[in-house]
Amino acid sequence: MIGQAGQDGKATGQPRIVVAGAGSIGCFVGGMLARGVQDVTVLVRPYMAQEISQQGIQLTDFSGLDEELSPDAVSLATDPETLGAADIILVTVKSGATGEMAAQIASYAHKDAIIVSLQNGIQNADTLRRALPERDVRAGMVPFNVVAMGGGRFHRGTSGDILIEKGRGHVARTLSVRDMAVHEVKEIVPIQWGKLLINLNNALNALSDLPLRNQIMDARWRRLMADQMAEAISVLDAAEIETTNPVTTAIPMRLVPKILRLPTWAFKAVASAMLAIDPTARSSMWEDLSKGRMTEIAELQGVIVALGQQHGVTTPINTRVAALIRQAEADKAGSPALQPEQVSGA
Repeated sequence: MIGQAGQDGKATGQPRIVVAGAGSIGCFVGGMLARGVQDVTVLVRPYMAQEISQQGIQLTDFSGLDEELSPDAVSLATDPETLGAADIILVTVKSGATGEMAAQIASYAHKDAIIVSLQNGIQNADTLRRALPERDVRAGMVPFNVVAMGGGRFHRGTSGDILIEKGRGHVARTLSVRDMAVHEVKEIVPIQWGKLLINLNNALNALSDLPLRNQIMDARWRRLMADQMAEAISVLDAAEIETTNPVTTAIPMRLVPKILRLPTWAFKAVASAMLAIDPTARSSMWEDLSKGRMTEIAELQGVIVALGQQHGVTTPINTRVAALIRQAEADKAGSPALQPEQVSGA
């Protein structure tokens, strides 16, 4: 039964939450939960613990949210032993670190802890399930992007509610706080595939070195986005994989490329109802390149390319985009600031 004991061992009636792997998404989600007076601990690297301990966490977003949490308002841990007290574990590490986090959960977390993957890509929840058999592991989908602005500030640049797989324990109710809603759904895999299709733009945004809004309002970039997504949809069709639009169920994913190809005046009218985008928002992949980190290109374009190879569907655009990102990773010079024609090879 969740919610049995607090940090001092006394009954609280509140589930204990550990955000495991606090990068941009983890720190924002953890900060929002702490702001909502949830019993939450954020498991961080020592450098992040030092930054937050000195400066606290500042939460800002596209809608005007601007709130500072003092250092003592956020419970931090650097030792994975803190997983042992968790009733709910939110996994927010990069995909490449999922195996390592699974091993830590196996070593420290109790068997009844609910584990929710709030990660990009399709395969992370399955990776956790394979490493943690007989545990309650659920996939989740975070629709918004968050960029670490420095100085303890984490900025949410786009809109949307978090979705997780339905199960025991009223997890969504526990995680829902003011300005951050969480919902449970029966079928999350089609939603994850829909999110992957949308996230294919992460790489284009990283290569463009433009704010998301500027990039999306440029018809040349939208055409490239549409061509890349249409190519990926052909792959998923061949693999008989269903997708659901994670932004709005009113517009099927296969119609999104057509919307992206609309003239800008018409696109604005449609897109305004689909997604709110902050003028400063950029993709997480842009942030990775700017900080010299490895990206999650293998979990996005890489998945489409591999699936295309399995089903005999060529993927020239996704293949080229993946190669350009890997070159930028190797160069460690941030975004190459390419034009759409340079990305497409036209």
